[in-house]
Amino acid sequence: MTPSHRTVPLDMGPDQFRTLGHELVDRIAAHLATLPGRPVTLGDSPTLIRDRLGQGPLAASGGDPAEILDQVTRLLVEHSLFNGHPRFWGYITSSPAPLGILGDLLAAAMNPNVGAFVLSPVATEIERQAVRWVAELIGYPAACGGIMVSGGNMANMVGFLAARRAKAPWDVRQAGLRAGSGQLLAYVSRETHTWIQKAADLFGLGLDAVRWIDVDDRLRMRVDALEAAIAADRAAGHLPFLVVGTAGSVSTGAIDPLGDIADTCRRHDLWFHVDGAYGAPAAALPEASPDLKALALADSVAVDPHKWLYAPLEAGCTLVRDARHLEDAFSFHPAYYHFTDGGDGQAPTNFHELGLQNSRGFRALKVWLGLRQAGRDGYVRMIRDDIALAEEMYRAAQAHPELEAFTLGLSIATFRFVPEGLALTGSAREEYLNSLNADLVTRLQAGGEVFVSNAVINGSYVLRACIVNFRTGAADVEALPDIVVRTGRALMGERPNG
Repeated sequence: MTPSHRTVPLDMGPDQFRTLGHELVDRIAAHLATLPGRPVTLGDSPTLIRDRLGQGPLAASGGDPAEILDQVTRLLVEHSLFNGHPRFWGYITSSPAPLGILGDLLAAAMNPNVGAFVLSPVATEIERQAVRWVAELIGYPAACGGIMVSGGNMANMVGFLAARRAKAPWDVRQAGLRAGSGQLLAYVSRETHTWIQKAADLFGLGLDAVRWIDVDDRLRMRVDALEAAIAADRAAGHLPFLVVGTAGSVSTGAIDPLGDIADTCRRHDLWFHVDGAYGAPAAALPEASPDLKALALADSVAVDPHKWLYAPLEAGCTLVRDARHLEDAFSFHPAYYHFTDGGDGQAPTNFHELGLQNSRGFRALKVWLGLRQAGRDGYVRMIRDDIALAEEMYRAAQAHPELEAFTLGLSIATFRFVPEGLALTGSAREEYLNSLNADLVTRLQAGGEVFVSNAVINGSYVLRACIVNFRTGAADVEALPDIVVRTGRALMGERPNG
């Protein structure tokens, strides 16, 4: 029987929605205002969180939306790790811009499916404009193609798949990898993010298809080693197709010699992809190094707006110099799609043809809003400030008698705690310091005063602070050495060799 009147437990009247929405915005605003005075995290255990959340079965009957929203807001405000905190420097996740927070609310309210223009006319054109503006900001050709994706892994994988399609000497989409006469190979530095392993695995090449190229004393790809590897592989009958240069490595912010790599790729007819998920926005600075600005020479670039463009998660972006390569790699036209032109004879952009997703959320809105609010000059100023604060952090580590500074790259500083009077020498000393600093990272992350992560540099386990945080100020950076040393000394007192 067709119901004459539906009872819809998920619906909400405009007055109730308005009341709950206003209350929630007020609570979020209060949270942001009090954030600097709160711990970065309470270091809660999974057991505690599960107990607070409750572990019962799904209820047969629903609950009151006001009570549910109140409960989950309290849980999140009281038990989260806050990457918007001014002393969060652990991973490359930025403070979310407030306008971007509101943008996600608006995007969810409109709920466009940005897979086809007919389903999302305004959202599609905002995404196209946001992609172009990201390209312009970093100095990449604005006539490029591009697409918003979930983050760095996916942005790099889209570039990888475009490269595989463009450079495989057979129709890899139709015939698959087994049709080839040799192994397709990708070349990356030893500092490259693990996305390359996922891509090689998931897209059929296998991990043996990744050639890890040695780095120099600045942790940058050695182009001479790259040239030698390509020559040796071609002599062995393999099929090089892709070289990945890094514009800001995850561990230290190292920038590969992108201009020289571009020359190598041009000579050998290889696809040049730049993983700029972290560092690409710094190319907007007039004083950026020639190596970084050379990302403009790449066939494709991955950028993460939820890193150094301060957008809320999730927001990644792939830029491809020749837009046709995205459609070549991803487009299909099933009979059940009826996506015509935009009504004026112009071919619309249908993003389902340019990437892995068909149904796509409106993640471009928060990026577009930030670009409009800050403009080029605003981003240059914020990125420059982050770099200056990292430089100050590095200098403070150099100056402190119980800290040893290691590297400084873009907005990443690395250092370790070295207690005064440590009698150990040689390998025993390094093993002890590695263990001590690993425990120190764990203690700092759980302590809530600051949040840093780690890197391993030439066998040394070090603390790593990455500042992509417009809320961080000089006082926050100045507080770090004493917090690290105080916590390190406390750990020393607990250890047998302390």
